[in-house]
Amino acid sequence: MSSFFRINHQIRAKELRLLGAEGENIGVVSLSEAQRLANEAGLDLIEISPNATPPVGKIADFGKFQYEQNKKQKKMKAGAKPTETKSVQIKVATGDHDLELKAKKVSEWLGEGHRVKVELFLSGRMKYMQEQFLKERLERILNLITVEYKIADPVKRSPKGFMTTLEKAK
Repeated sequence: MSSFFRINHQIRAKELRLLGAEGENIGVVSLSEAQRLANEAGLDLIEISPNATPPVGKIADFGKFQYEQNKKQKKMKAGAKPTETKSVQIKVATGDHDLELKAKKVSEWLGEGHRVKVELFLSGRMKYMQEQFLKERLERILNLITVEYKIADPVKRSPKGFMTTLEKAK
């Protein structure tokens, strides 16, 4: 919903599909008729859906209407879960059991809908090992992940070694 609504004399449409103060459908009426009905009720005429054909207007108290809209938006924001990018780090010599534990944690995070960055940390001389060997070491943990996933960023070199980013498959 737009945060800006045209009210009363700001409305430019020639006719409106009008909703009454109680939400009842009045039908398609001219702008002047809609404004007259709103004035008789002592309320505002609010254009709530300007892109419809014809635009939809509502007779309501504008302050109360704005309050309700803000309340709806806050409720929608509260319902939206933020996704984080979690990170897990392995080394060339990480044991099989430790890989299984980390893969289990990655599966759990992917199941919750988070993105996961898997890094193969290289130190010292390990940085100069064969690239194919290092990529295979990184793929060992990817083979242990139990949840269906897709690779958001393919395996690439990073300042610390190699990394890839995973997302839950839709």
